Amino acid sequence: MLYQNRFAKALLWGGICTAILTGCNQPAKEGTATDGTAGTDTTTEMKTVAITAIVEHPALDAVRKGVIDELNDAGFKDGENLKVNFQSAQGNTATAGQIAKQFVADNSDVIIAIGTPSAQSVAAATSSIPLVFSAVTDPVEAKLVSKLDGSGTNVTGGSDALPYEPQIDLMRQIIPSLKNVGYVYSPGEVNSTIILKNLKEKLTPLGIKVHEAPAQRSTDIAMAARSLEGKVDMIYTSTDNNVVSAYESLYQAAKESKIPLIASDTSSVERGAIAALGVNYYDLGRETGKIVVRILNGEKAGAIPVYTPKVLDLYVSPKHAKEQGITLPQAVIDKAKEVVE
Repeated sequence: MLYQNRFAKALLWGGICTAILTGCNQPAKEGTATDGTAGTDTTTEMKTVAITAIVEHPALDAVRKGVIDELNDAGFKDGENLKVNFQSAQGNTATAGQIAKQFVADNSDVIIAIGTPSAQSVAAATSSIPLVFSAVTDPVEAKLVSKLDGSGTNVTGGSDALPYEPQIDLMRQIIPSLKNVGYVYSPGEVNSTIILKNLKEKLTPLGIKVHEAPAQRSTDIAMAARSLEGKVDMIYTSTDNNVVSAYESLYQAAKESKIPLIASDTSSVERGAIAALGVNYYDLGRETGKIVVRILNGEKAGAIPVYTPKVLDLYVSPKHAKEQGITLPQAVIDKAKEVVE
């Protein structure tokens, strides 16, 4: 009997110890830090972020890199506690719609859409999953948000909207006798049509005429540029995704026609523009990433204002200017953040 009582007590104490040890080794629940306090332990909780871009080109690629770097610095590391799924629509709006539907079906924690067409496709596919757009010039006109200071919906993001006055000042500094500006653009991209409208409103009172050169596809860009030969003093290019993705062909046409290219995307200077005054797209990506981090940490997308950059960078290329039949004023070169040779 004494042996049986001792054996029973041993079993009892063994069970208690096992329960204690098992409880101590249980992983923290979602929303609970490892020290038992309330919060989210981002080192163990897996999040999923889906990223889509309407096309791949240097500016949009820089946005994506900035987003991922910001997430990494905030503790969300791809392959550890974060799964990143990226898909490009390759310039096809139908493909953008398919990607949006797939991302919604995957039930990602956040969907990031780079470029207006991709953002519009995702917005049409979900009203519940947080959508963070980036590199969208006018998110209100694109009907992504109704206001910039907090949409109250599932949508927010980062805009690359530029003030027109500094752009126009740069054009006139480079070509003081400016009377005719060519504008190559995709008529199907809402950003580009908005910029065309605003350019006309700003330039017409100055006695400067805007000549339209629509190009529906990236393969039409060079032909559109050549149609402006003999009609314009320069060609201005916006952040139109089809145009930027085919900038080398635009550059060749400008060089042959001796029409200077002035851009609003600084990465276009390395690819053929003589000058560009625009936002830093990597920095825009970092700011977009900060918004994503806030949402992953529990904030509502609709309560976060749309980010718009306040600082513009000037890039110039005296080499490309010479190729396109013009000499850049030294005063413009002296103001440049970067001179591309």
